[in-house]
Amino acid sequence: MSLRTRLLILVIAAMLVPASLVGLRFVQNRSSEINAALANLAASADDIASDLGEKIQGTAQLHYGLARARDLDTRDKAACSAFLSDVREEYPQFTGILTIDPDGSLFCDSLRTNRTLDLRDRAYFKQALVSRSVVVEPVFGRLTGISVLQIAYPVRSEAGALKLVLLASFNLRKFAEFHHKRLLAEKDILLIDAKGTVLVAPSTAGWTAPLGASIAGSDLLRFATAPDQDAYQEVTDRDGRTQVWAVAHSPSIRDAGLYILVGRSKDGLVAAANRRLYEDMAILAVALLLLLAGVWILATVSVGRQVGRLANMAKRLGLGDLSARIPPPHPRGELGGLMTLLNGTAESLEQQRAAIADLNQKLSQSQKMEAMGQLTGGVAHDFNNLLTVILGNSEHLADRLAGNTELHRIAGDIATAAERGSDLTRSLLAFARKQPLRPRDIDISENIQEMEALLRRPLGEHIECAFVLEPDVGLTSVDPGQLTTALLNLVLNARDVMPLGGRLTIEARNASLGESDLDVNGEPRPGDYVMVAVTDTGSGMTAEVASRAFEPFFTTKEVGKGTGLGLSMVYGFARQSGGLVQMQSAPRQGSTVRLYFPRLATPLNEDLSPAEGIVTREGNETILVVEDNDMVRTYVESELKTLGYRVITAASGPEALDLLRQPGDIDLLFTDVVMPGGMFGPELARQAIQLRPGLKVLFTSGYSQNPVKAPDGIGDARILTKPFRRRDLAAMLRSALSKPSR
Repeated sequence: MSLRTRLLILVIAAMLVPASLVGLRFVQNRSSEINAALANLAASADDIASDLGEKIQGTAQLHYGLARARDLDTRDKAACSAFLSDVREEYPQFTGILTIDPDGSLFCDSLRTNRTLDLRDRAYFKQALVSRSVVVEPVFGRLTGISVLQIAYPVRSEAGALKLVLLASFNLRKFAEFHHKRLLAEKDILLIDAKGTVLVAPSTAGWTAPLGASIAGSDLLRFATAPDQDAYQEVTDRDGRTQVWAVAHSPSIRDAGLYILVGRSKDGLVAAANRRLYEDMAILAVALLLLLAGVWILATVSVGRQVGRLANMAKRLGLGDLSARIPPPHPRGELGGLMTLLNGTAESLEQQRAAIADLNQKLSQSQKMEAMGQLTGGVAHDFNNLLTVILGNSEHLADRLAGNTELHRIAGDIATAAERGSDLTRSLLAFARKQPLRPRDIDISENIQEMEALLRRPLGEHIECAFVLEPDVGLTSVDPGQLTTALLNLVLNARDVMPLGGRLTIEARNASLGESDLDVNGEPRPGDYVMVAVTDTGSGMTAEVASRAFEPFFTTKEVGKGTGLGLSMVYGFARQSGGLVQMQSAPRQGSTVRLYFPRLATPLNEDLSPAEGIVTREGNETILVVEDNDMVRTYVESELKTLGYRVITAASGPEALDLLRQPGDIDLLFTDVVMPGGMFGPELARQAIQLRPGLKVLFTSGYSQNPVKAPDGIGDARILTKPFRRRDLAAMLRSALSKPSR
């Protein structure tokens, strides 16, 4: 085999790796274009749903105006129909506008048909009888036979009695035709109801179900109606043609029983991406051919030893050895350039391999931390309800057994163990980012100055402590109490790694992070922050220990000398506050933990009202207790009765609202924050205040995903965190009952 042929073969082998990477990039570009086309389907469906939502809102506004029109408030059927006919001419999107009497009979309509219709069987009419707002339902109109969206509005008297139901039939067919033209007829539009009835059918030849037909039981209906459906669904017809469908995610439209789907032929969807891929591959092939032609010409030059070096390099690369390099000196000209190119390619590939391995490790760590957070948060939430009952009943036992020293001590031990369990669940909730927070806009430098004595106290004289606080740091929204706890945890950890003394530095300053600044999970979170750093000169950590330092229950301390929850609490608090955590550590070089909290641009909100004193006395008011956990509800009811209060209980928000609508005095609503059934504590409080202005409210929770926001009318939210003692319950109740209503 000639030297020229051998050189050509070696160059081909050397180019296989970069050519494969470029080809892979082209394939990835094709996938990206296809994904973009799929995303465009979903966006089109959501745009149509958004437009329909605006049409419904506009119709609601029209109803509000018509309900107050004098021409509608008449029993003259002809005059009423004439008035509605004039209105209908101004709004051609409706097939008809009509009024329905409370008994379900048609009174007048814009079509002036004088037909007699009984609409009592229509779902929208049944719902309008008990509703005070607009009701919608997709149906086929009985007067027109056209698929419409019935938009009904109950018109009531000042006393609340139903006078009539005003109905507008929005033309779904024209609505779909308009959007079909807007999409340049490249996409198909399908409208179905919850039962699978086809309201608007696509115009393509591949669609077989006509208007009014049912697709019940089909994969397409299951896809459209599934609460957590996939982003897209492929459907193949009898002729083997595949259609890709996306469904609109508008909650209001779906709640109305209408499903909007946008589809496109799969062949048409991928055609453009395939064409681009073929063009790119052709360009790559031409480039490779040109390169090979140049090498063929250069092969006539005496390359001898240099070709051997190239051959050895290509062989090592082919075996996967990305550390292979052609050592200098390199010849001048093309061969030297090729050697340099191969070295650079190998180095780039080696860096990419290392970066991929690093990203995989960081992704695994992030997923592990998130999974542990979800598990620990769920366990802590349920455990807090149990601890509430255990702690409360242990207090009852202690009171009842005051004369029996041994049993009284055992009851006290149970209460102490329950409180320690509460500390544990509080730590777990902090890591899971589900602890109740009460954030305020604060100056962190000033806050740290105020707690300086508290932070110095546990260190001892053998540790030097310095504070480096920037005077003009920006404001940030954090819970001051949790910030103090986090800094104390960091200070205590630093103290434990400096048993022979050292230096501890606490720093606060403004900081800006870029894409290259990563948190402990390897995620970039660019932005403007206020940074708080705790630096020690202790023993430091190895890379393996540092990678696990923020995991709950991981500790390098001896058994019984640490729970392994300190740093995990710090991590959870920072993430729940919208910030991030960074750490630097090396053996015998100390450690630095940096907390970053988002910097605010707003001025400091001063708390103009002084802290209220808590009066822990018994009362005789009536309290409505809302708690879904049976044991907790029974315990709270017993405690409140022991304190002298009159107690009414409910297991859910709707049940509590029914009680509030009944006559009788209720002075305070005591409700759990998180409850099943779709109505949480804040929403219950909002509706309760509307029913009974001036009603006092006290929240309780084992955890809260977000800070509790009080509804208008009760000021700041008061929350009693589970588990709680009797004295805490009594104090918070008196504080809530004593505060004047706004």
